[in-house]
Amino acid sequence: MIQKPETRKEEIVRTAEMLFKQKGYSAVTMRDIAQAMGIKAASLYNHIQSKQQILSNIIISIGEQFTHGMSKIVEETSTTSIEKLEQIIALHVHITMENPSKMATMNNDWMHLEEKRDYYLSLRRNYEESFRQILKDGIEKGELKNVNPEIILFSILSTLRSLYLWIPKKEELSKNELLENLGKVLLTGVAV
Repeated sequence: MIQKPETRKEEIVRTAEMLFKQKGYSAVTMRDIAQAMGIKAASLYNHIQSKQQILSNIIISIGEQFTHGMSKIVEETSTTSIEKLEQIIALHVHITMENPSKMATMNNDWMHLEEKRDYYLSLRRNYEESFRQILKDGIEKGELKNVNPEIILFSILSTLRSLYLWIPKKEELSKNELLENLGKVLLTGVAV
């Protein structure tokens, strides 16, 4: 498959996401982004309206990837709750391994969203509610231990949301090894 060349806007967003990960959204200026790209700050505005638009592009694109992935998992009626949880873990591993800088921005800087904050929060609430419902269904069907679903949700999501911090430090770890072992670790204490 031939990969299309990166547009200038995509390059701006990619550069910004790396800077946001390193310094945090608030500490990065449009001038910093331009300097990292080797261009004048005024040139950025030919391709992007504002730093806020960059932040929004990053966070909303990742939020929508998670929402889309979760929708597919929920739609599967022939899978058990354990299989769905394994798919959720795989979803997080895949998205995080492909987008560690975007994940850092989403987790650390979502509160800086302005116009799209409510939309992002609705994506997040819907995602968490779908996750919660999978847990409740699993408990009800006897596939999961009868533990408070909020505790299970917190335990699993805390780990999955922090993968972006850990994965870059573990280059020797393959995606398949991570998927297999992370699923075992997170679900062994939950599965009946």
